[in-house]
Amino acid sequence: MIAIDHVLLSDEVVEEHFVCDLQKCKGGCCVDGDCGAPLTKDETKILKKVYPIVKRYLKPEYIAEIEKQGTHTTDPEFGYVTPAVNGGICAYGYTDEMGIVKCAIEKAYNEGLVDFKKPISCHLFPLRIKANPGYDLVNYEPRETLCKPACKLGNKLKVPVYQFLKEPLVRKYGEDFYDALDAVANKFKAEKQG
Repeated sequence: MIAIDHVLLSDEVVEEHFVCDLQKCKGGCCVDGDCGAPLTKDETKILKKVYPIVKRYLKPEYIAEIEKQGTHTTDPEFGYVTPAVNGGICAYGYTDEMGIVKCAIEKAYNEGLVDFKKPISCHLFPLRIKANPGYDLVNYEPRETLCKPACKLGNKLKVPVYQFLKEPLVRKYGEDFYDALDAVANKFKAEKQG
């Protein structure tokens, strides 16, 4: 277990390798799950604000689902979540010309229409954060079958999970946190080699 400030991370965050392989998984993490993506309370407010802009990228049935359930809903285990269509795909998902499911919120962000990239739980996947009083617990939780190609590609390219997820880790916890995590990872690596 790695402790930095108020964050406890599983050792796998620095020891395991991961690089999304969208050609193989087709964005399945936006589809496969018991509910939509976990959200923070602040993100529920942001979704209300960006939805009118993002909806231009969504299928009519996804729009209907959001307008029925709301821009967010709740789940007994995860709290606030994005709505899901028929218990599957996130209602903010769309499928590109290559058959890959992507995030309509991120598309609007990339096109400069909104200043919110996507929910942090999506951006950090396959890391999962469990917020506790006084600290966050961060675990590496790739999907066993769905993420197999990403684990394989990460091993081939030798990219540790935390390096692949640098942008969202900095977004969530800041540059100083990431630099401290990188120092811990380099120490782990040196100890293994020495």
